[in-house]
Amino acid sequence: MSRPSPDHHSSTTPSARPRLSFPGSGLAKGLAVTLRTMTRKTVTEQYPDVQPDLAPRTRGVIGLFEENCTVCMLCARECPDWCIYIDSHKETIPAATPGGRERSRNVLDRFAIDFALCMYCGICIEVCPFDALFWSPEFEYAETDIHELTHERDKLREWMWTVPAPPALDPGAEEPKEIAAARKTAEKLAATQAEQATQATQATEATPAGPDNPQGGEA
Repeated sequence: MSRPSPDHHSSTTPSARPRLSFPGSGLAKGLAVTLRTMTRKTVTEQYPDVQPDLAPRTRGVIGLFEENCTVCMLCARECPDWCIYIDSHKETIPAATPGGRERSRNVLDRFAIDFALCMYCGICIEVCPFDALFWSPEFEYAETDIHELTHERDKLREWMWTVPAPPALDPGAEEPKEIAAARKTAEKLAATQAEQATQATQATEATPAGPDNPQGGEA
């Protein structure tokens, strides 16, 4: 057996040698990190006491603008998760002029999104040809039961009012058609309710007097 040469060195490299540690060195390093952090500005957000400042186009939840929906089913067909449920029926519209032809239209009965399946890809919003779906920054809709994450059109419409308004193209830009349509719908509903209240008041005042109601008006 040959002897090792005198200039033979051990195969142990300096990097493989165990490092020496002094008692309390780990504690000292941890305190150093604490001291450095104490001198910096805090970035902790006190949620839920303080709401976070989210970007206007945050993908929080999907809002439905029902007036623009034509029940074309394009969003449900393109959804990769099949989490959009739509039901509708057809109604016949009488002819607008004598001798004209009747028309049929789809009426929306149900529009629901299962957010337990939704992956927030935004395909449904992109493919909608009539701008009926929008991103809302609302994000506080957690539920304790997974079955309650399927939200119907009433809740989707409620989220629609949290959608931020799009910035105007220029100072002289026209009002967005979505806002104009929503305002017209609200004004029409308010006028209908006012008319019904007026008719109810007139009917009450026109009630004739009788044995059970000698003064007339409301009994």
